[in-house]
Amino acid sequence: MDFAQLSRARYSLRKFSDRPLEQEKLDLILEAGRSAPTAKNYQPQRIFVANTPEALAKADKCTECHFHAPVILIIGYDEKISAKHTIGNFDFGMMDATIAITQMMLQATNLGVGNICIGLFDPTKVHGEFPETKETTLISMLFLGYPAEGAKPAYLHDERIPLEDMVKYL
Repeated sequence: MDFAQLSRARYSLRKFSDRPLEQEKLDLILEAGRSAPTAKNYQPQRIFVANTPEALAKADKCTECHFHAPVILIIGYDEKISAKHTIGNFDFGMMDATIAITQMMLQATNLGVGNICIGLFDPTKVHGEFPETKETTLISMLFLGYPAEGAKPAYLHDERIPLEDMVKYL
């Protein structure tokens, strides 16, 4: 599928099947996050994989979003190594991690793996449940798996404002 088809095909899956995600596909998705461009190539993005029943139960305690995906990626960045902009003290770690998330979502979609990226979680709870995340500024949870029977995009998925309302030529 070409990129335009891929970007249109990707949607936020909220109903996962119980089919496990193959390690080979997970590895390709993680590689997409690893290969994402980052400011000054500092690569501050950090990805934590919850894919055991115990880890998924702990992750479930940290969010109101319960989609029952077989894999949850917890994504953030290391502030100690992320690039900083000298004007305005902007930390590029958030942008770097977000680019990694986007690439992983598109790779997942390309592999036929459904996904939804959420920000509705409690980072303090995540740090408590997963001490290995404590040195990471957490920004998102990415749920991965196969669509359940009857899963479909939300009713607003195809609603987009006109390009001329979004883009302004200067």
